[in-house]
Amino acid sequence: MFSKRVSGLRLSGIRRIFEMAGKGAINLGLGEPDFQPPPVAIEAMKKAANNGFNKYGSTAGIVELREAIAEKYAEYGDYTADNVIVTMGSTEGLFISMLTLVDDGEEILYPDPGFVLYRSHIMLAGGIPVDYGLHGDDFRIDEEELKSRITERTKGIIVNSPSNPTGSVLTEDEVRLITDLAEDHDLIIFSDEAYMAIKYGDIPTFLGRNEKVIFYNTFSKEYAMTGWRIGYMIADRDVIREINKVHYYAIACPPTPLQYGALAAIQEADDYVAMMVEKFRHRRDLIYRRLKAIEGIHPNYPEGAFYIFPRYDMDISSEEFSVGLVERGVLSAPGSAFGKRGEGRIRFSYAASEEDINRAMDVLEEYVEWLME
Repeated sequence: MFSKRVSGLRLSGIRRIFEMAGKGAINLGLGEPDFQPPPVAIEAMKKAANNGFNKYGSTAGIVELREAIAEKYAEYGDYTADNVIVTMGSTEGLFISMLTLVDDGEEILYPDPGFVLYRSHIMLAGGIPVDYGLHGDDFRIDEEELKSRITERTKGIIVNSPSNPTGSVLTEDEVRLITDLAEDHDLIIFSDEAYMAIKYGDIPTFLGRNEKVIFYNTFSKEYAMTGWRIGYMIADRDVIREINKVHYYAIACPPTPLQYGALAAIQEADDYVAMMVEKFRHRRDLIYRRLKAIEGIHPNYPEGAFYIFPRYDMDISSEEFSVGLVERGVLSAPGSAFGKRGEGRIRFSYAASEEDINRAMDVLEEYVEWLME
């Protein structure tokens, strides 16, 4: 009854824990800003709907929004609306790219630990997922290991910086290494930079490095529009043209009034984004201090996004650890949900109020003391 494509898919460990949560649980589990979208975006969306912009639009997205996206990244290349597709979040962009570019049996490299959807997207496209490790508490790439993963069947590599789940950022040397390997082996770079704007220092981007880079971003994180499901990709015009064919058969077109809200956000909400990032910075420092003070917990220091991915010393699986926490009223995500190298770690999202972070850390501290008795 079911296709072979779904036989190897795994139910997200994050969702399993989320569905166990009781009413009033402190949510440090899901990757979602606790802010509302910028008011200017909400008003623009309402205005568009009230003025009749409720019909089908261009498959690639309204031209005004695509032009604004191209202008936003003009420093990285000579981009126009023809280099852009507006997608249903960056998730859909990554998925339709796999469907467009990956043939049966071709290999795609993806990071471990890494975002839960990468492996499944590759498999659904008929490809073979091949992981490469992010190592140590700063989650660095091992050059020799990465080179060893490349074979004659390798078609591309997925990169994610800032990273979900680690909050780490690839260095300029690592970006150069990956770009050079991609050029040497004629690989596509699928660059998921959904957290590009949520950073606590300068970070390098893959955008504009070469003509085989496909760049993905979203309004979900930068503008707190998770439920709007509006994202975008930027790539070479010929690549965009082919991906847009699959995009049409997937969704026909992105929702029209929401695109006008997204346009207003790009044009008028820079101060709002800066406010959110500054609050995330304070929350990062708070949760890092709290975790650092708990015996048996070893946090990393995130450079971007709003996740922290600490190690723990207790002899218990990460899923058991998360289950124990949710039973005590705190949502987290087990490290194993992000790959085999995530085992022994827990992901906390600090896209929550300082009060909730402190309350959750109090619970965690008591839980760890109980585990270590």
